[in-house]
Amino acid sequence: MQSEWQFSAMPQNTMHNSVNQEYTAKDIQILDEIEAVRLRPGMYIGSTDKHGLHQLLYEIVYNSIDEAMAGFCDQIEVTIHEDNSVTVIDNGRGIPTDIIPGQDITALEAVLTRLHAGAKFSNHVYGVSSGLHGVGASVVNALSSWLKAEVKREGKIYRQEYHQGVSKGDIEIVGDAQGTGTSISFLADKEIFENVDYDFDLACQRLKELAYLNKGVEITIKDERNDQDKTFYFEGGIASFIRRLNKNRAVIHPYPIHISTTIDSTVIEAALQYNDSFTESTLSFANCVNTRDGGSHLTGFRAALTRVFNDYARNNKLLKETDPNLTGEDVREGAVAIISVKLPQPQFEGQTKARLGNPEVKSQVESAVANSLSLYLEQHPNEAKAIIEKCLTAAKAREAARKARDLVLKRAGFEISTLPGKLADCSEKEPAKCELYLVEGDSAGGSAKQGRDRRFQAILPLRGKILNVEKAAKDKILEHEELRAIVTALRASADEQFDSSKLRYHKIIIMTDADVDGSHIRTLLLTFFYRHMTELINQGYLYIAQPPLYRIKHGKQEFWLYSEQEREEKLKGLREDKIEIQRYKGLGEMTPQQLWETTMNPATRTLLKVQVEDAIAADQAFHMLMGDEVLPRKRFIQAHAQSVRNLDI
Repeated sequence: MQSEWQFSAMPQNTMHNSVNQEYTAKDIQILDEIEAVRLRPGMYIGSTDKHGLHQLLYEIVYNSIDEAMAGFCDQIEVTIHEDNSVTVIDNGRGIPTDIIPGQDITALEAVLTRLHAGAKFSNHVYGVSSGLHGVGASVVNALSSWLKAEVKREGKIYRQEYHQGVSKGDIEIVGDAQGTGTSISFLADKEIFENVDYDFDLACQRLKELAYLNKGVEITIKDERNDQDKTFYFEGGIASFIRRLNKNRAVIHPYPIHISTTIDSTVIEAALQYNDSFTESTLSFANCVNTRDGGSHLTGFRAALTRVFNDYARNNKLLKETDPNLTGEDVREGAVAIISVKLPQPQFEGQTKARLGNPEVKSQVESAVANSLSLYLEQHPNEAKAIIEKCLTAAKAREAARKARDLVLKRAGFEISTLPGKLADCSEKEPAKCELYLVEGDSAGGSAKQGRDRRFQAILPLRGKILNVEKAAKDKILEHEELRAIVTALRASADEQFDSSKLRYHKIIIMTDADVDGSHIRTLLLTFFYRHMTELINQGYLYIAQPPLYRIKHGKQEFWLYSEQEREEKLKGLREDKIEIQRYKGLGEMTPQQLWETTMNPATRTLLKVQVEDAIAADQAFHMLMGDEVLPRKRFIQAHAQSVRNLDI
């Protein structure tokens, strides 16, 4: 069997012979800013796939949002044209078009062609800003085949056009204007991007999020390719956001707790509402940027919750003197929360801005949230009691889970390092080279064990359908044999104790049958990982195997097809009278060699990497599919019945 972990030694002098051994000043290249962006686009927008493509659209919108946060814009219109060019129009002040003092360039051209040119480096024009700190518009321009800017200022319409980031001429006055604003149109360069086809739904998700975070701002998106349009406007801001997130859930208190204040130029806004679930859903934002990895604002918010609820519970005798304090895990169970800060000089960690680093923001947020939340609890004793009781129930479940775990380990004579007995481990010990297949059933598990490459592929068979964690308390999760086997095999624990540095395998692959039961088991596993090992997904360790649906034999030729469409395409080119078609519903129907060739061989297999495009949509999807509410699930099934790809009847 072949494996992807094969290495060959390179003669030491091979690399030296492949380059010129002279190294002088003439070898140093100095690129202008536009050339640098086009040569290394990933440094500025992360990638040149669909994520980078959509980042272009967002960067232009962020400029309009900055005008909105400054109080000068309340309407933003985005249009995706038939040729996949994009236009973003706002009613802000309009980018200045006059010459920058002491420079030989207009403000408009500087903003669109010079990196780190803009009005966001002081607090004079923008108190806070999002985007790429003065490089957003110029990066979009550099990565576009063409860009056209129109500015309405001082009663005139000014226009300037660009090709691949370079101006085609001076600014022209093309008409009279009423009002002010900026219009930017651009077409992403096909020389740079793999695909320039925008995803309307993906764009809507981000624009809707921005509308929630900037109450009173109307954002419209139109798609001329298929005549779609949506408008987002939320007077309630993030409180409306919370109500949306808790839609179809049983809430503990009827209205979200809303906090809004300013400390030392930092605008702090938070909203919180509890439901009867066992999971936490908290989103954090800094200057409208989704900080997926949290940061100082999230740390301050969580610290305030823990301190305030413990103080209230103690002061009102809901916690006895001998009782231990509620933990952060206890006070966040069932919480749906948003923390949003807007500050003059954000310090984001990493180009993707996934984490806020400003240390002063922690104390600012903790103080603001603690003061407002304490006041709310005193003024709403009924809601306060309901929330504290929810936290106390979570604490009891946590303690029960700990006892259950300890009891199970004691009965089984386990040490923490002991691997589950049914795990067929691999011989490789370096996690980056190891794969763990979670396989449905003993039959498929047996085939996988025989067909695998034992050096780097481990197999863990799962018996039956695992527990639906969306409906289960943590003590029940730890008592469940199959889930306990998964956690033990991974060696990384779950929930707050999850530690990716302890992971035994850096590829965890879900491999289930291509039928209804297999789909259900896959969804149950995805729910468990999303709710209790989120970082496993965020760090790119979780995959889904794609076993074939059909085997077609045509004479001596054999074909493996992975979809109905592939089967139909293949059949068109074959003579019907010599064709044998076999439909696979279960992995156990394949021989070990077939399973290896089609599904497990790194050289030929297809793996789907599990990624969370939109945390909000994912949270709602898992709750809708796996939660207690039947009606939303029924509506979903009815709405999507016609789009099912593989139906096992």
